[in-house]
Amino acid sequence: MNEEGIRKEITIGVYGMSCQHCVNHVTKLLSSLPTVDQVKVSLEDSKASFVGDPSQIDMDALRHEIEDAGYSLEKPVDETAEAAESSGSIEPQIAGISPDEASGSKIIPLESISLTPEETKQQFKISGMTCANCALTIEKGLKNMPGVSSAAVNFASEKLTVSIDPNLVQEETILAKIKDLGYGAQSEDAGKQQFKVTGMTCANCALAIEKKLKGTEGVQKASVNFANETVSVEFDPGVVTMGEIFQQVRDAGYTPLETKDENQDDRIAIQQRNWLIFSAVLSLPIMPLMYLHMTRPLMYLILALATIVQFTAGWTFYRGAYHALKNRSANMDVLVALGITASYGYSLMTTLHMFFPVLFFKGPNFFDTSALLITFVRFGKYLEAKAKGRAGQALKRLLELQADRARLLINGEEKEVAASDLKIGDIVFVKSGERIPVDGEIVEGQGSIDEAMLTGESIPVDKGVGDAVIGATINRSGSIKVKTTKTGQDTVLSGIIKMVEDAQGVKPPIQRLADTISNYFVPAVVSISLITFIIWYFGLHRTFVFAFTAAIAVLVVACPCALGLATPTAIMVGSGVGLNRGILFKSAAVLEGIAHLQAIGFDKTGTLTKGTPEVTDIIPFANYTKQELLSIAAAGEHPSIHPLAQAVVTAAKQEQLNIEEVSDYHEEAGYGVSCLLSGQQLFIGNLKLMNKYQVDVGDAQSDFQRLADLGRTTSFIALGGSVIGLIALADVVKESTKEALARLHRLGLKTFMITGDNNKVAQVVGEQVGIGEVISEILPQDKINIIKRYQDQGFKVAMVGDGINDAPALAQSDVGIAIGSGTDVAKETGDVVLVRNDLLDVERAIRLGRKTLSKIKQNLFWALIYNTIGIPIAAGVLYPLTGQLLPPEWAGLAMAFSSVSVVTSSLLLRRYDKSLMN
Repeated sequence: MNEEGIRKEITIGVYGMSCQHCVNHVTKLLSSLPTVDQVKVSLEDSKASFVGDPSQIDMDALRHEIEDAGYSLEKPVDETAEAAESSGSIEPQIAGISPDEASGSKIIPLESISLTPEETKQQFKISGMTCANCALTIEKGLKNMPGVSSAAVNFASEKLTVSIDPNLVQEETILAKIKDLGYGAQSEDAGKQQFKVTGMTCANCALAIEKKLKGTEGVQKASVNFANETVSVEFDPGVVTMGEIFQQVRDAGYTPLETKDENQDDRIAIQQRNWLIFSAVLSLPIMPLMYLHMTRPLMYLILALATIVQFTAGWTFYRGAYHALKNRSANMDVLVALGITASYGYSLMTTLHMFFPVLFFKGPNFFDTSALLITFVRFGKYLEAKAKGRAGQALKRLLELQADRARLLINGEEKEVAASDLKIGDIVFVKSGERIPVDGEIVEGQGSIDEAMLTGESIPVDKGVGDAVIGATINRSGSIKVKTTKTGQDTVLSGIIKMVEDAQGVKPPIQRLADTISNYFVPAVVSISLITFIIWYFGLHRTFVFAFTAAIAVLVVACPCALGLATPTAIMVGSGVGLNRGILFKSAAVLEGIAHLQAIGFDKTGTLTKGTPEVTDIIPFANYTKQELLSIAAAGEHPSIHPLAQAVVTAAKQEQLNIEEVSDYHEEAGYGVSCLLSGQQLFIGNLKLMNKYQVDVGDAQSDFQRLADLGRTTSFIALGGSVIGLIALADVVKESTKEALARLHRLGLKTFMITGDNNKVAQVVGEQVGIGEVISEILPQDKINIIKRYQDQGFKVAMVGDGINDAPALAQSDVGIAIGSGTDVAKETGDVVLVRNDLLDVERAIRLGRKTLSKIKQNLFWALIYNTIGIPIAAGVLYPLTGQLLPPEWAGLAMAFSSVSVVTSSLLLRRYDKSLMN
């Protein structure tokens, strides 16, 4: 049994974690336990370790906490048995305690705990949506399915992000449900592709291709549709590439056609344009024909033109309305379908009166109204498609950066291949002016690499053997050979693209307002339309045609699209602006959340400072110059690998000073170094070293103390038995730090620094940069408590950091901001990543968040105001003043322009990119 009060390292298995957010959740949960600190959670190993007193930890309560959070302490059955065989035990491990002792404490055996299913996230491209209610219909339909925990549709980017339990629901079921709801969908999973094949002549050809692909390693499923000549394949991208799959098809005797879908938005805009032209050509002649003397041949012509437009260009509204009503929802299609059906149906009955006067009634017709209404709505949809395409241009430009081809070296010979076919370990040759095709490491040659696409810096970076390079950057000069280290979805560019897509696929909290309004919007409009007809016809005794016209105008002037587009288009443009500046937001909610920040904390080392020591002061004595003193110090430090010693050597090399060889070199831990330089004894170290060898420091003592008081690591330099100077080093503050903090203060934010460094150094740095509060000598696990303290005071808090020790604080904060040069753990935990490592980007990110939130509110305001004003005008409230009703076709045009105006308003946010350059 354990003695009371003895702290041990405890390791437990935690299963069901699927992403870094799961890691953050478990970290927070364990950190909240009494006596527990130094929490480390590994997603890869499905383990969590922490230091604590086992006698003080209630493992029963811990088990329930873990289960309630959606995780488990037990491996899946098939893995547990295998692990037990290999290790001989599946008990939790406590460092320094035997398994018997561990079982005697309050740790629950793993076999007594049930497994919680693991969830996965998938994205789909949705087609066929016409307004925000379509998005809500899809969300509602999917959320009711077993195994679906969340579903979010971005109406502007037409993306669906859904979290599912793969044990309960499959992708095919999701796609079938979306189709049943009346919309199209295709998976964006990289391991699932569809492509065309030519050369098939019968069904046996299809079977031959299927057999060939199913026998290929890494291919899980293959299905060939002979009728439309398409192949659908599911594969493991880590085992087999699309190029190899195409080669298998060629080996079977057929020709694969690679089909890329990057231009889908452009194709949709072209389709809308073609339908617009078609409907305009047929509907515009109807209006002048209506004013001619009506004869039967003329009426036949008008009826024919209107009917063609109604059931071709207008059919999409009927189809959308059918699926919406079928799923107990209502969208813009319902409003338009009601409007065009009412005007066309009434006109048809009055026209048939000419032929069947007994069965139908006499009256004017509205064929021009229904046809022009369809044309105007089509016009709006075309403009909307074009504008939505421009909203996502930043992401498109990023996709276009990816290299298509690569020069693969095989046995010393170059072979041009598709960049997507490269595998880890392949060597590629990159000439001057070419784009680097993959993430890798230079193994031969030197090049000047333009990394502007990643960092925004226009000056190329010189790199040589051993340096890492990023795919899509450009080699401006020199030739290099690069060994591939990452491919496909693992590359830096793919990670950025995925991050931006995820950000645009998640709804911010403010979108809930628009969703709530949209839920009740269409039923309310239909009710207002009926009330309008009743008031005019029965209440004010106007003619049927008058009341009918006003009712139709109400139906078609209302626009739920504007509400649906207000938030996502602003998010798409805002995240695109951030992307151009090297500021990556991981979700739309972060763009909104960062706008509400009130306090912001900073790590010191590597965040406010450069993270590496530099020479700050050189004080020579006697007749020595600074350059001579630095040269002597560099000679003495050159054999050492200590970071401080290497900083001195680097400073000398930057000054292009001669560094002599020394002999009889010795490092004395805690003191410094001693050696012989040109036959003279050289000492470089602290006061203890000088005292040990009885070197008189004399007047140098006061300068030494002054530099030490400034928080600098200072060394005496003694040559030939006397001190010839002092050299001081420090982790210097980044050039942009002081200005960044001043800007944050001007934005009204409270700032503070959290560091484990000693108080003297921390206070010096704090005074240098002008930070609000300095909190020093803090252990990594205690940084969370500092963040909590500010949150308990009611502040919305951000944390800026770069290291593993900052990850818990980044997770605890309302918005975690990770420095791009920091560790992967910090970048995974952070909600915002600053690619350029510039602290001014913290202030820029906050300004961009505030501007984006302001634009969302502005869009929602105009969308609501448009409908608030437009619907009463369409109902005829201005008729007593103007003597005119709003014609339904013009109401339809106004509705179309309302959507376009909201998207255009969001596009104006792109101009803010210039403001962020300051």
